[in-house]
Amino acid sequence: MRFLFLLLPLFLLPSPLRAEPWTAPLATLRQIGAEGAGNAEAATAWNELAAQGPEILVPVLSAMDGAGPLSRNWMRSAVETVFERERKAESPLPGEAIKTFLLDRANEPNARRLAFELYAKLSPEDAAALVPDFADDPSPALRRDAVSKLLDEGKAQLEAGEKEKALATLGQALDAAREVDQINTIAKLLREQPGQKVDLPKHFGFLSRWHLAAPFDNSGRSGFDQVFPPEEGVDLASEYEGKDGQKVKWQEHATPHDYGMVDFNQPYGPLKQVVGYAYTEFNAAEARDAELRLGCKNAWKVWFNGEFLFGRDEYHRGQRIDQYSLPVKLKQGKNTILVKACQNEQEQDWTAQWEFQLRVCDATGTAILATDRQPTPEKAAPTRRRPKRENPEP
Repeated sequence: MRFLFLLLPLFLLPSPLRAEPWTAPLATLRQIGAEGAGNAEAATAWNELAAQGPEILVPVLSAMDGAGPLSRNWMRSAVETVFERERKAESPLPGEAIKTFLLDRANEPNARRLAFELYAKLSPEDAAALVPDFADDPSPALRRDAVSKLLDEGKAQLEAGEKEKALATLGQALDAAREVDQINTIAKLLREQPGQKVDLPKHFGFLSRWHLAAPFDNSGRSGFDQVFPPEEGVDLASEYEGKDGQKVKWQEHATPHDYGMVDFNQPYGPLKQVVGYAYTEFNAAEARDAELRLGCKNAWKVWFNGEFLFGRDEYHRGQRIDQYSLPVKLKQGKNTILVKACQNEQEQDWTAQWEFQLRVCDATGTAILATDRQPTPEKAAPTRRRPKRENPEP
């Protein structure tokens, strides 16, 4: 099948000064709310949008920026429907405009991934040639393709007995990887090689040493908004009144977890309807832009150098590395980080986690290490569940 490529004229791009046939239905799709609010109107708008020609493809991709997940789903479906219909009819498609959209890293990551999938159908060889450049891409889905390619190359080099090349390739893959399944696979391959030690917390800049203070009260989920003493200023020598009148003091906590998981359940037990605080200091070599990247499935808030950054009052919706990115400006010398993690009342097994992970990196995800970073804590030997008897019976 033969495909024609055309550049999308500038006058087809959406503009507040110009109303195109797709402007109104696209605006409707962007307004879809949580829990499916507006879905009836969206179905009508989708039909109108999907009836348009290939001129809508890039405008709809552009409209994904700032849209919610449900809105993006509707838009993606419309793009795929129009694209496949026009491709089957061998109509001219805006291949170069799609490629230009894909290569602009300022565009919405999910939309860029969709653009790559479209472009790969139009020009498979050219699309494949773009993949290695995605190794440092801000779109996790595009970056994943580049990591997969490096991972395959590294495995092939190991099988061919080219150990030095393999270690270098797998090291590049680890630098680029941001998804846990790929990171685990790469780390396992590296750790299987004699003399290779992989320090994932250091490699990614996870903060492993904290001071914890808990439990404070979160009955009725009231603790998220309640201001407890650590929010007014951290004094590691202070003692507070916690939940049910308990005395709360700061205590040191070091986590050996590969992904820097700070688990409040370890020192405090599997508590419910509670709030915990974690505090650490980060000494920076220079003043610079940075990001705090957090993963947490509990309700949380973060303060940096005493200033509130952001928070989410949401429980048990999943957790992953780099789930939230919080831009900050590091000061040269000491910087302070305070995390508030709230546990709710749910008793199901999948709600037991009361934890978070946090790392410091630049905009590409490359670790920024503190000048006084201590060695990553060693993993403790597993604890025996029952004491060993000195004279066991036969």
